[in-house]
Amino acid sequence: MTPAAQLVELLGLTRQPVAIAFLDSAPAAVPRIDTTAASGCTYWKYAAGGQVFYTEASDHYGCPVGSHTHGIDLPEDKAKELEGLLGTMVQLHYINMDEVPRIAQLDQPFGVAVYAPLAESPVEPDVVLVSGNARQMMLLAEAAHSAGVDCETDMMGRPTCAAIPAVMKSARSATNLGCIGNRVYTELKDDELYFVIPGSHVERVVEKLVVIARANDELEQFHRARIVCA
Repeated sequence: MTPAAQLVELLGLTRQPVAIAFLDSAPAAVPRIDTTAASGCTYWKYAAGGQVFYTEASDHYGCPVGSHTHGIDLPEDKAKELEGLLGTMVQLHYINMDEVPRIAQLDQPFGVAVYAPLAESPVEPDVVLVSGNARQMMLLAEAAHSAGVDCETDMMGRPTCAAIPAVMKSARSATNLGCIGNRVYTELKDDELYFVIPGSHVERVVEKLVVIARANDELEQFHRARIVCA
C-alpha cells in the first residue's frame, strides 16, 4: 500500500492528501491549469478532487496574498491590490502592519507549481497538505513527532498558504488552523484544519502513523474501560 493510501485509510480522510512541488519548468505530459482561480489555495481543492496540473506565476495573480507567500512578483495593478487588501486588513484590526514582514515567503524564483493528489503526483512533492478533523490531525501530529519532524511553527492560520514556505524552509511539519479566505475558497469545514508535511519526510511519518494509530486504538479502549469501571 502506498503512503498516500495509508494516510487515507489510517486517518479515514474524506479528502485526498495534496502534493505540491515547485519546479523550474513543467514536467512532460502534465497540463497547465485551464482555469485561473481567484485564490492560490483553490488549486488545493482541485488537486484534492483528483486533478493533476501545473500553474505558472500569472495563474496566481488573482490572489495577491498567495502571490506574496509564493514569492511571485506582481504586475503594478496587482501590487496595488495587495497594498489595498493589506490596508483593509489593518483597518479591520485583522492584522497589524508589523506582522507583514514576518509572513513566510518562498525564497526561490517561481517557475511552476505542480499540484496533484499525493497518490498521483508525477514528481516528488516539496510539501504534502492533509486536511481533516482534530482527531485525524492529532494522530498525524503524534506521528510527525515520533518521526522527528514535528511542528516548529505555531497554529496561526493566516494566511494559510504561508505554511508552505514555512515548512519548506524548516523541513519540519506544521499544523495550520486555516484562515477565513482559505475556508471560503477550499470549502474547508468548520471543524477541519490542516497538517503540512515536508515531502521528503512523508514516508517516515506514515511509517510512524501505522504504530501511532494502533496505539491510540488500544489506549482508547483502555481509557473507556476505566470509565466503565469507575
